[in-house]
Amino acid sequence: MSHGGEAVHHGHGGHDEHEAWGTSVWPFVISFGVLALAVAFMLQFVYHKPFAAVIALGLGIPMILGGVAGWVSEAMGRGEGLSYGAMGWFILAEAMIFMSFFAAYWFMRLDVALVWPPAGTVPLPQVLPLVMTAVLVASSLTIHHAEHLMHAGDKRGFVRWLVVTILLGATFLGMSAYEWTHLIHDGFTIATNAFGTIFFSVTGLHGSHVVVGLAIFVAGLVPALMGNISEGFWRTASLYWHFVDIIWFFVVSQVYYW
Repeated sequence: MSHGGEAVHHGHGGHDEHEAWGTSVWPFVISFGVLALAVAFMLQFVYHKPFAAVIALGLGIPMILGGVAGWVSEAMGRGEGLSYGAMGWFILAEAMIFMSFFAAYWFMRLDVALVWPPAGTVPLPQVLPLVMTAVLVASSLTIHHAEHLMHAGDKRGFVRWLVVTILLGATFLGMSAYEWTHLIHDGFTIATNAFGTIFFSVTGLHGSHVVVGLAIFVAGLVPALMGNISEGFWRTASLYWHFVDIIWFFVVSQVYYW
C-alpha cells in the first residue's frame, strides 16, 4: 500500500514539476540577455557609441548567466528523461553555427592564398594556444572523472573534481582574455581586416560556449554541495563540455596554425 501511495505521490509530483518546467521564466530572461548582447554589438560597431554598448553589455551578461543558473537550478532533478538526447540535437545545431564560420574562413583563406594573412595582421601567439588546449583537455578529463565518481556514489569526490573542472575552465577563459588584450593593444581588432573578423568571431563564439558551460557547472555545484546530485543532469552537462572541448581543436588548428 505504501508503495502504491508513493507511486501516486510521484505521479502527482511529476505533474507539478511538468507544470513548473512549462512555465519557467528563465528562458525569457536569457532571451532578453541575448538581445542585449546583440544591441551592444550594434551600438559599438554600427553606431560607434562605446558607453551605451558597455551599458547594454552590462545588462546582457548578467541576464544570460543568471538565466542559465536559474534554469539549471529549477530543472535539477526534473524532466531529465529526454535531456541527454535533446542535448545531442542542440550540439548538432551549435556545430552547424561553427561550421558556417569555418566555411567562410576556408573560402577566404583559399581564395586569397597568395596574400594571406591580410595586411594589418599581427603574429598570433604559438605557445599560448597549446597551453590553452592542454588546459581544456584536462578539464574534459576531470569532468569525466567526476562523473565516474558520481556513478560510484562518491559525492565528495564528485564535488572536488567538479571544482577542479570549473577552475580549469576559468583558467582557459583567463588566458583567452589575456590573449585578446595583447592583440587589441597591438592594434589587431575585429575591424582590422577579414582575418581579424574571423579570429575574434570564432574565438569569441567558442568563449561564449565556455562561459555557458561554466555557468551550468556553477549552478549545479550549489545543490551538489548540499548533497543533491542528479545523474541525468550531470551526464548531460558533461556531454556539452566535451563538445566545447572538441570544437576547440577545430578552432586552434584552423585559426592559429593554418
